[in-house]
Amino acid sequence: MENLSDSKKNDVLPEFQTFLLEKKLTPEKNVFFYALWVSKYFTYARKKQISSDQYQENAVIEFLKTDPNMSDWQIRQAGDAIRLYYFHYRGLKPNNLSGVKSSDFTPELLKETQRLIRLKHYSYSTEKTYLQWIKRFLEYSSQTSKKEASVELDAADCKNFLSYLALKEKVSASTQNQAFNALLFLFRNVLCKEMGNLAQTVRAKRGQKLPVVFSMEEVKRLLACLNGRDLLIAGLLYGSGLRLMELARLRVKDVDMDLNTLTVRSGKGDKDRTTILPKNLRDEMLKQIAAVKTLHHKDLEEGFGDVYIPEALARKYPKAGKEWAWQY
Repeated sequence: MENLSDSKKNDVLPEFQTFLLEKKLTPEKNVFFYALWVSKYFTYARKKQISSDQYQENAVIEFLKTDPNMSDWQIRQAGDAIRLYYFHYRGLKPNNLSGVKSSDFTPELLKETQRLIRLKHYSYSTEKTYLQWIKRFLEYSSQTSKKEASVELDAADCKNFLSYLALKEKVSASTQNQAFNALLFLFRNVLCKEMGNLAQTVRAKRGQKLPVVFSMEEVKRLLACLNGRDLLIAGLLYGSGLRLMELARLRVKDVDMDLNTLTVRSGKGDKDRTTILPKNLRDEMLKQIAAVKTLHHKDLEEGFGDVYIPEALARKYPKAGKEWAWQY
């Protein structure tokens, strides 16, 4: 697809591509591909004699299943493209969320938000944070808004809430930005509308902070006070550069003792990467793996030992959760 000439690319839903560029709803390099996904969905709908005038959730889901070789990121991109076309470009409203009012606090809204967060493969911590901020925003809007009950949520509600966080709650700039990102997700992906101009929002001040770090000598003294599993944990955080949740989710199959490497799966930004396993931690790692294996066999004997497997893999390999390689 990348080998197509610019003229041929411009022939694919040109108005939709222009809209995406003007609204900056996706990086410029993805604009053509978003238009192409929508065009492919139209072709699918015609073959199935499905009306493409309205967004039909079941039809979109079936379309995304038509090619078994599509990777997760392609499925996410195609789904995003189709939603952007109907709910942003065409201005249609999701049937189950049309007309969310300023006084509403509906479980359906949070449920739909959670569904879309998981569809985009955001981390569990991001999911919890976004849902928390959206819940606080809806509660704040229902308590403080002076609008009529028939008026929908808009940019003014966002501006008032973000200003409230800065002026009354005295939150930091990073906390306010976190709330802003949650509201942006709510409006763009769930309510399918733009937040509008937030130029007059009171922004929390970002102070100039210097990072506090240990010197190499201080790290050595700290590690010298540890042993066993505690030493392994601290050593991997420091020596391998793992984040805390990346360490907690490390599986047996992702430890390569021959190459002295660790593979991080679905790290920040849902990206995989490889990092080093410090040689001075090899013995502790082998001890930990042996201890986990003993515990795993005991769990299996007692009818347990099943760990979480990503949903698509769990359907393809239903017994993988009890296999040794998948254990944490």
